[in-house]
Order: sequence, then structure tokens, then C-alpha cells
Amino acid sequence: MAYTDIDDPSDYFNTLLYAGNDSNRSFSGVGFQPDWVWVKARDNTTWHIVFDSVRGAVIEGELHPNDDAAEGASNNALYGYLSSFDSDGFSTVNGSNASDALNQNGKTFVAWNWKAGTSVSGNTTGSGTAKAYSGSVNTDAGFSITTFTGNGTANHTLPHGLSSIPSMFIIKKRIGTGDGTDRDWNVYHQSLGNTKVIFLNTNAATSTSAEYWNNISPTSSVINLGTNDQINGDNNTYICYAFAEKKGYSKFSSYTGNGNADGTFVYTGFKPAFVMIKKTTGTDGWWQIEDNKRSSGNVAIKALFANVNDTEYSGANYATDYLSNGFKIRNNTAGSNTGGQVYIYMAFAENPFVSSTGVPATAR
Repeated sequence: MAYTDIDDPSDYFNTLLYAGNDSNRSFSGVGFQPDWVWVKARDNTTWHIVFDSVRGAVIEGELHPNDDAAEGASNNALYGYLSSFDSDGFSTVNGSNASDALNQNGKTFVAWNWKAGTSVSGNTTGSGTAKAYSGSVNTDAGFSITTFTGNGTANHTLPHGLSSIPSMFIIKKRIGTGDGTDRDWNVYHQSLGNTKVIFLNTNAATSTSAEYWNNISPTSSVINLGTNDQINGDNNTYICYAFAEKKGYSKFSSYTGNGNADGTFVYTGFKPAFVMIKKTTGTDGWWQIEDNKRSSGNVAIKALFANVNDTEYSGANYATDYLSNGFKIRNNTAGSNTGGQVYIYMAFAENPFVSSTGVPATAR
């Protein structure tokens, strides 16, 4: 029996904690050369900031998950930027602003890191004029990064390179016409289905529209794009982060809250290293992020939120246990455990529940 596809998840995902020192510097300890780096100051209200190897380590290459701004809109010369993706981490150039988003002196930071690695390129398919795309793919870990040009027609299809069906993907307009309202972070999640979209940069509930995915689920080769300018405007440029579920390493699913502090248990098949949760109804569903480094033992009580620039929350309202085979909610707040409400999540492993050689994971 195959218990897992990946025995050592830290080969493909890892969290790095560091203290800022207000200088140009290199960070090591990730364990691999990352292709997607997501940084947030824990004790400062600076924006989330992400970089990827496909767009490249350039001065105006940042994007912000908590905002609908275009690429480079916050001026990285002021706030700092990632200058290279290194064999065991990454390097940064310090900003000139006192509220440096990457390395402010005396502040603490978290960096979440994912590995892709194999370069791909070609042309989009489906209806309308074919447009160029390029990317980086890791089929073992089920992760790809693709930048592409839209063509404004329904059934325009984007090759994702995963060789398996994506469970979740996020598309963001990098540059192009239109104001900020059409640059949201558009999320497809398999638990919501192909008629719905939800936005990483807001606390809003799901929206129903065929303009996003044409009511067509992704296949093992392509993502189907609709006519909405946020994901497929003619000649606009986009970035797509796509994930396929891998046994013992990643999980993209949903659970129903029970409204009790002795909350829902969610089976993932691994001991989690990272969990992001979102309520799918109402406007009180922030994108809660917890990991195994900021909270090293149970109960995990340190949360950040992808859709806001708030400082790290620490307390019982977002308490969660990380177990050898999943996670258990230990609160009854709206963000993760309203009774009868549905929550989606994405999770990555610290250890598989059972390795390929039969070794079980231990509890925290």
C-alpha cells in the first residue's frame, strides 16, 4: 500500500523565520532553492509580499496577496525586494523606507517557500488567438507557476504542466488595462466547483459566475479560462499558481464547522506544516494562515491572514491542534468554526502520516 508520494515534504515546502536587521542580506535554511517566496512581517502592519522565479528576482517584481494592486505598485526601491533565489534560500535588497516589508530592523518575519523547478513554455490553447506562456513546474510536488497573456475569449485554455488535475489555483493580473478592481487574486478550489470563484485578497464569500472558469473543471493538462478581465483580458499579463494534491504531502479540501471549542477534526493524511483556511459564506471569513514554525507545539495559536496586513494574532480565537494525520479546530469563532458553515483549506505536510517504508509520524 502506498501511504505517501513524498517521504520528506521539506524538500518542496518549508517555513523560515527570521529577525530583520535593516541590511542587504542572504537567507539560508530553506533546504532547497525556492521558486515561490511569500513573506509577511509578524509584528508590523506591512503588506504581504510574494516573489516567484518565473517573473524573476527584479526590483519591481513583487505582488501583494492582501491587495489588488498591480505588480510593482508599492515601489520596492522603498520597501525592499528579493534579489535572487539561492540554493538554500533567497537574498534581499534592503529598502530605504523605515517600514521595510522584508527586513526592517527589530521586526520578526515569516517566509513560506515552495519549490517548482522545471522550465516550460509554449502557447495557450482553446478558442481565440493563441498567446505565449512560460513557467516552472514540479510534477512530484504538484506545483506550477505560469505567467501568460490573456485573449479575452471564453474557453481560452492554459496548460498548467502538472500532468494531473489541479485541486486549487490562483490567478492574478500582473499588468494591463483597468483599475484596481479588476486585479483581484482569483481562486479556484475543487471543493467549490467550477461555477464559483473566491478572492484571496478579500474576506468575501464565494461568487458564482461562468465568466471565470466557463463552468468547466480543469483537466490534467489545462485550466479553462472565461472572459472576465481579472483572469483573461485581451493582451493583459497574468500569473497562475496551481496545485495538484499529492498523497501524504498536500491536501485541498473542505470541512463543516461545529460551533464548539472542541472543534472539527480534519483528516489530511499527514502532520501539517502549513494550513490556510477560508470560510466560504458571509463577509467574516479571513484567510487564516498557521504553520508549524511560528507555533511549534499544540495548541497552535499564532495566525496571520492573507487578505489583510494585520500583525500576527496570538490567542485562543484561532487555536488549532496539529496532529499526526490532520488538524483539529480548538475554537468556535467565525473565522474557522461557525456551526454548519463550510470552510475550504489548503495544507502542506511536515511528515506523512505513514512514510513509504511504513514509519508512522509522531504527534507534536
